[in-house]
Amino acid sequence: MALYNNTLTTYYDYLFNDMADPRTNDWFLIGSPMPGITLLGAYLYFVLSAGPRYMRHRKPFELTNVLIFYNFVQVLISTWIFWEGLDGAWLRNYSWRCEPVDTSNSPQALRIARGVYIYFLAKLTELLDTVFFVLRKKDRQITFLHMYHHTVMPMVSWGATKYFPGGHGTFIGVINSFVHIIMYFYYMMAAMGPQYQKYLWWKKYITTLQMGQFCLAFLHSFQLLFYDCGYPRWTVFLTLPNAIFFYYLFNDFYAKAYSAYNKTQSVQEKSMSNGKVVEEKQKPHNKEKDA
Repeated sequence: MALYNNTLTTYYDYLFNDMADPRTNDWFLIGSPMPGITLLGAYLYFVLSAGPRYMRHRKPFELTNVLIFYNFVQVLISTWIFWEGLDGAWLRNYSWRCEPVDTSNSPQALRIARGVYIYFLAKLTELLDTVFFVLRKKDRQITFLHMYHHTVMPMVSWGATKYFPGGHGTFIGVINSFVHIIMYFYYMMAAMGPQYQKYLWWKKYITTLQMGQFCLAFLHSFQLLFYDCGYPRWTVFLTLPNAIFFYYLFNDFYAKAYSAYNKTQSVQEKSMSNGKVVEEKQKPHNKEKDA
C-alpha cells in the first residue's frame, strides 16, 4: 500500500510539476488541478441542481445593471487579450505556419504567458453567463452546447497556461477573444433595454462568426501535421476533434434557432392581406403556441 501511494505521489509530481512550465506553475489556480475542479464542480452543482431549486418558487431577477456592467467588462477583457495576442505575437514575431513555445524569461515570452493566463481567468468569469441565466430563469438558454462550452474551455485554457503558455496554440485564443468582443457587446446592448432592439438585427451573424472561428482553428492546427517547429504535434488530436464538435453544435444551434425564426417570419408574411393581418389564420397558431 505504501509503495502504491509512493508511486501515485511520484506520478502526480511528474504530471503536475515536472512537466509544467516553471514560469506559470506557481501562479494562482495553476499549480494544482484541484481548485479548478472544485470551481467547475460548484458551477455544475449550482446550475444543474442548487440554482433551479432556489429559484423554483421565486420570481426571476432583473439584473439589468449587473448585466450591463458584466458584459462591458467582458468586452474590455476580450479586447485586451485580442490586442496582446496580435501586438505581442501574431502580427510581429509569430509564424502563421508553426510556432514553438518560448520558454525563456524574456519580456516578450512572459508577456505572452501572461496573456494566456488572463485568457484562462476570463474563461472562469464567463461561468457567470450560466449563473445569470439561472437567476433570471432563462432555462431555455442553458443548452448542452452552452454547458459543454463553458465547462471545457476553462479546462483547456488551464492546461495551456500550465504546460504551453505561448506558441501555436494561442491563435485559437486570439480569434476567440475577437468573437467575444462582438458577442459581449451584443449582450450589453440587449441588456440596456427594448429601445436598443432595433439595432440588434445582426444576432445570427454572431453564430456564423463563431462557426468561422472553429474553421480557422481547425485549419491552423491542421498545419502541425505537416510542419515541425517544436510545438507538440499530439495536441492536434485534441484540437481538431474539438473544433469539429464545436462546429457541429453551433451549426445545429443555428439551424434550429434561425430556421425556426425564418419560418415564423414567412408565416406572418403569408398571413398579411392588403396590409392587414388575417386574424382567422393567427388564431390556430396562437392556440397551438399556448398549448
